[in-house]
Amino acid sequence: MPETKPVSLVLTSRQGTEETVQHLRGDIVRRSDTLYIRYEEPEPGPDGAKTRTMMKISGNELKIMRHGGVEAEQTFRSGCRVPGFYRSPFTRFSLSTDTLKLESRWDGAAGQVVWQYDLYVFEELSGRFELSLHIQEDV
Repeated sequence: MPETKPVSLVLTSRQGTEETVQHLRGDIVRRSDTLYIRYEEPEPGPDGAKTRTMMKISGNELKIMRHGGVEAEQTFRSGCRVPGFYRSPFTRFSLSTDTLKLESRWDGAAGQVVWQYDLYVFEELSGRFELSLHIQEDV
């Protein structure tokens, strides 16, 4: 059975001149060549419910799945445009991500994932985003 390890996460998101930094606590599990990172989002969803996030990192793909107050799925694969969705109690829409860069480096349960993508909502460009996720095993 794969071992679950507690981790500290720093998620930085940039769009244009806007930057958001979140400090999170979660868990990481490695199953063969795939890493799973789970955490609870600090802000409640639009209806006040909690949202749990699972990130799946394998090979040249990153998939983010959100459940709870918000239901969403985004997949990032370098050089590809991939469909996804976003649903909350108040809105729902189709989206797609066109990933320009996806890089990851690992040393055990510690590492970094960096990705850049164009977000399309209803087939219209919504913006370019640059994200970095730093993972550090809690001791």
